[in-house]
Amino acid sequence: MDSRLLVVIFFTTVIHWFNTVNYSVRLAGVRTQRLALAFSLWNVLWLVSSTANTIQAPLMGKIVDESINKLPNLDHNQLTSLPLYQQTLEILNSEFRLVLLAALVGTILGSLSIPSFVRIFAKGIIAFEQAGSIPRLIKMVFSPVKIKGLAKNISLPRTRVIGEVGKKGIPKRLIVLNTLTTGIFTTGVLSAMFAGAINPELRATAVTLSSIVNGGAQILSATLVDPKVASIVDQALRGIRSEEDVKNLTMYLAFSRIAGALLAQVFFVPAAWIIVYVARII
Repeated sequence: MDSRLLVVIFFTTVIHWFNTVNYSVRLAGVRTQRLALAFSLWNVLWLVSSTANTIQAPLMGKIVDESINKLPNLDHNQLTSLPLYQQTLEILNSEFRLVLLAALVGTILGSLSIPSFVRIFAKGIIAFEQAGSIPRLIKMVFSPVKIKGLAKNISLPRTRVIGEVGKKGIPKRLIVLNTLTTGIFTTGVLSAMFAGAINPELRATAVTLSSIVNGGAQILSATLVDPKVASIVDQALRGIRSEEDVKNLTMYLAFSRIAGALLAQVFFVPAAWIIVYVARII
């Protein structure tokens, strides 16, 4: 396996781990009654995910470019009849599937990490108020005593919450929408890259269209998912809902991300062909 592909797989796992444990921030904010501070501290950690993303995407693009450059310089109709073209697409399809699998693994690991992360992050929020700055907080957190104490905060999510969707005032529609948007986000850029391999003549157009695909998912998330999630969290802060509701919501969203990562495997090729079609007609 190409070493660059291994790097892409690693960073994809890291990115989706971060995207999943992101749901913990609201719960930690409710638990400590410091929601604004929770999001502020999370932005510092989010830099790690952003850095991973800037490395992962260009490396995957380079792998696709090298595969396409091995093909003869023919028009699309002539190219599709060549066995080398079909072989190249099969190899790329397999490599993209591995990246999507890494996204699923990262999402599962993130879901399993949520209870532990909430406890650790909540303690980090309180510790920041004592430290007063990020450098002092880092020095405090990475002291030998604190590191030894981390093991006490490790726990797994309760599986019983899966069967309680809709019973705690958490709309099933919210979970379905989050699954759908996650599936689109997970495969959006990868499908666009694969579309560029399907029709190399439209490669630049196809890759650019990924922003439109992800933009549609972003609109769904920003208008239908995020406001409802924020409303439930605000109700918990005002005492209208319990912390348990936010905890259940957090796990529902995490489980829906797992379903979305699985759905991305289904969306991958059809989305690529849709992008090719749109690239041809615009």
